[in-house]
Amino acid sequence: MTIHQQPPPRATMREVATAAGVSLKTVSRVVNGEPGVREAVRRKVEAVVEDLGYRHHRGASDLRRGGQRTRAIGVLVQDIANDYSARLLRSLEDATRERGFVLLTASLDEDADRERQLVAEMIARRVDGLVLMAASERQDYLAADVRAGLPVVCVDRVPRGLAVDCVTIDNTGGTRAGTEHLLRHGHRRIAFLGDLPTIPTARERLEGWRQALTAAGLEADPALVRDGLRTVGAARDALLELLRLPDPPTAVFAARNVLTVGCLHALREELPGPQPEVVGFDDVELMDLLEPRTTVVRQDVEAVGRAAAELLERRLAAHGGPVQHVVVPAELVVR
Repeated sequence: MTIHQQPPPRATMREVATAAGVSLKTVSRVVNGEPGVREAVRRKVEAVVEDLGYRHHRGASDLRRGGQRTRAIGVLVQDIANDYSARLLRSLEDATRERGFVLLTASLDEDADRERQLVAEMIARRVDGLVLMAASERQDYLAADVRAGLPVVCVDRVPRGLAVDCVTIDNTGGTRAGTEHLLRHGHRRIAFLGDLPTIPTARERLEGWRQALTAAGLEADPALVRDGLRTVGAARDALLELLRLPDPPTAVFAARNVLTVGCLHALREELPGPQPEVVGFDDVELMDLLEPRTTVVRQDVEAVGRAAAELLERRLAAHGGPVQHVVVPAELVVR
């Protein structure tokens, strides 16, 4: 029989006061940013807060210590307005609502500072768990909270510097399948439109494009790569620029749904040559009704949400075991 030990409770304000040798009122003033505390004392309290991993709870600081839960899950995605993020949130909502939880959500906008601020806000409200689509390069700033028992599940991107569960899509394999589809159609000059190279999923998709070309005995021409693209307009302009090259691409892989839409906008322009074939990563609502009909690599976002909810529930139930990395396959939808 395996006995799972409960994680140690989080540090309390009283423990901070004892360790710092000050009163509870002094600690309260420091963590709430109030005046009336000498600078040397403030620095001492802040050092103890950092050392103990204390997080201030606004309004009900003894709620979790009383053995209760807030029944709230913090979910931080890149952009709630994005189709992928919206579908992920809906899937998480459906899965967690059955378990009696509500979601507190916010957008990170690929901003690492915003991520840390919003994570702190979620933890201050004593969420029972956190689902994070990280914008930061490393997430080890959460290590003290994880040690104190906060369940964290990363989605879309593998965590770095933090050993927690995660759920990702097979970005490299999906992009390789989409590029191989274009190769089977006889294309040899295949462009790649990608997101910010600092984003792990963007790098994985670029790698899938390279792998497919290399396996076909072709050179991955850097002149056909346009990255750092964030909007429909940027993708449209990038494709039009590529089509004006002396040796333009005959096909393009768009590595994000908004970039696929940008390519379709470009195809409505008066093009300098034949219309290129487009394959996009991630489906878009009504895509099958648009002209030209566009093949896509579809992400099973609902499966990502369900898997994240299951991993979170397992941690909330204090089940031990090693961290898990669930990889959801991507599906090539040929149109």
